[in-house]
Amino acid sequence: MNNKKFQYLFSTLPWGDLGGLFAVLFSSLLVACSVSPVTPDEERDEMPPVFPDYADCMIPPNIAPLNFALTIPYEEARVRFTAGAEFRWVKAGKEQFTIPASFWEKMLRENTGKDISVKVLVKAAGKWTGYAPFTLSVAEEQVDPYIAYRLIEPGYELWAQMGIYQRHVESYRQTPIMENKLTDDNCMNCHSFCVQDPDRMLFHMRGKIACTMFIDGERIEKLNTKTDQTIAPLVYPSWHPSGRFVAFSVNDTKQAFHMNDPNRIEVYDLQSDVVVYDAEKHEIVTSRLLHGSNVYETFPTFSPDGRTLYFCSAEYVPEMPAGYDEVRYSLCSVSFDPDSRRFGTQVDTLYNARTEGRSVSFPRVSPDGKYLMYTLADYGGFSIWHKDSDLYMINLSTGNHYPLTAANSSDVDSYHSWSSNGRWIVFSSRRIDGLYTRPYFAYIDEDGQAGKAFLLPQKEVGFYHRFMYSYNIPEFIKGKVKDHRHTFAQKSRNDRGIDVKFAE
Repeated sequence: MNNKKFQYLFSTLPWGDLGGLFAVLFSSLLVACSVSPVTPDEERDEMPPVFPDYADCMIPPNIAPLNFALTIPYEEARVRFTAGAEFRWVKAGKEQFTIPASFWEKMLRENTGKDISVKVLVKAAGKWTGYAPFTLSVAEEQVDPYIAYRLIEPGYELWAQMGIYQRHVESYRQTPIMENKLTDDNCMNCHSFCVQDPDRMLFHMRGKIACTMFIDGERIEKLNTKTDQTIAPLVYPSWHPSGRFVAFSVNDTKQAFHMNDPNRIEVYDLQSDVVVYDAEKHEIVTSRLLHGSNVYETFPTFSPDGRTLYFCSAEYVPEMPAGYDEVRYSLCSVSFDPDSRRFGTQVDTLYNARTEGRSVSFPRVSPDGKYLMYTLADYGGFSIWHKDSDLYMINLSTGNHYPLTAANSSDVDSYHSWSSNGRWIVFSSRRIDGLYTRPYFAYIDEDGQAGKAFLLPQKEVGFYHRFMYSYNIPEFIKGKVKDHRHTFAQKSRNDRGIDVKFAE
C-alpha cells in the first residue's frame, strides 16, 4: 500500500472501524509472536545437545542474544526461559533458536544478579522430549562493550586478506579498525590499547610497508622502531597506565614445522630482549637485566600502578631449532620508576621454570593489581599453537598459583585480556576443532576464580563452522575505535616516519 492510499484509508475510516482495524492488527502481531507451550511426553535427566554450550555459564547483563542450535535432527523444538514467576517460549527455526533481541535485553536487565532457567523440548518421531533445564546466571557487572581482534587465515608463513576489527558485544556488529587491502596486503599484528582506551592504541605493520602506528587521540604517528642497538623492530607491547610509556620485546623470531606432532608449528626466538619506549621523547630505555645475549626476555606487561614490569625469561639454548622443547620461560618482575625512567637492580622470580618444569607466556595483571593471569605450557613461548596450553592465575599477595579449571579445555587456551572492571576475561581457544582460535569469555569472581567459559555469540550459530579465519589477540576496549583507516594507509605509505632512538 502506498502512502497516499494509506492516508486516504486513515482519513475516511470512522473511529470505530479504525479501532477495529488496530485490534485486528494487534491480534495478528500477538499470533505471529506467540509460541504455544508444550507438555513433554517424556523427560530426560540429561543436558540438551546444543551448540554453542552455554549451559550453566555466568553471563554479563549486556551481551548479545546467545542464539544456539540443536545438534540432533528434530521435527519441532521449543525453549522456555523462566525468570522468577515469568516465562517465555521461543520456537526453533530450521537451523537454530533465534532469541528476539528486545525480549533478551529486557530479560537480562530485569534479572541482573539472578538466574534464568532454560529448558529445551524436542519433538522427534511425533513425541516431545524434555531435557534437564540449565541455568544462565546474569552477573551484576557489565562487560566492556567492545573487543578488538585480528582476523587471519591460519596459513603460517603466508597470508592474503587480513585485518584488525572491533566487535560490539552487545550486538553482532563488526567494523574494521584497519585492513591490509589498503596497504598492499602487508602483515599487521600486535594491536594494543592503553587501559582499554579506544583512543590510545598501537599496532605494527610488517613487510614492505613496515612501521608501528601509534595513536593517542588525534595524534597519529608512524614510528620506525629498529635501532642500531636493538636486534629487531619493536614487537610484543604493553602500555604503561600513564600512556607515556610502552614496554616492548624485540625478537629475532623463526618458524619451524613438525612432520608428525599435534602442535603442527613451532615459533621460537634466536634472541630476544625487553625495552621501554618513551612516547614523549621517542626514545627506548632498558636495563642490563632485560637486555642481554645469554637470556631470552619477552612478553613484558606493566602493573596497574606502573611501577612494576613483569616479563618472561628463559635460559639461552645454543642449538636451535633442535632444542626447541628445552626452552622454558620463567615469570619475572623488576621495578620501574616512571619519573626517572630507571629500572630496579634486582629481578624477582614468581614462577621458576627450572624447578617447576613448564613454560610461562602472556602475563597480564588484573586492573586492581590483585591477580596475574598467564598461559602455561610444557615448553616454549608460542602457546597459541600448543595443545597443552592452559590459563593459570597467581594471587600476587599470597604467591599461590592455580589453573583456571572451569575456563580451560582439552585444547589450546591461550592469549587473554582483562575487562576494565576486572570481572571478565576474553581469551583465544581452539576447543571447537583444534584448528581455528575463537574468542571465549569467562567471569572472574572476587577470589580470582573463573567461571565456565562461553563463546562470543553470533547471530547465525553456524557461523563458526563456515568462517575460515582465526581470531587473534582478543582485547577488551571501553568504546569504539574511531575510523582512521585512510589516515593509517596514507601515513604508512607517504610519511617518512619518526625514527626511534636508543637512549644512552
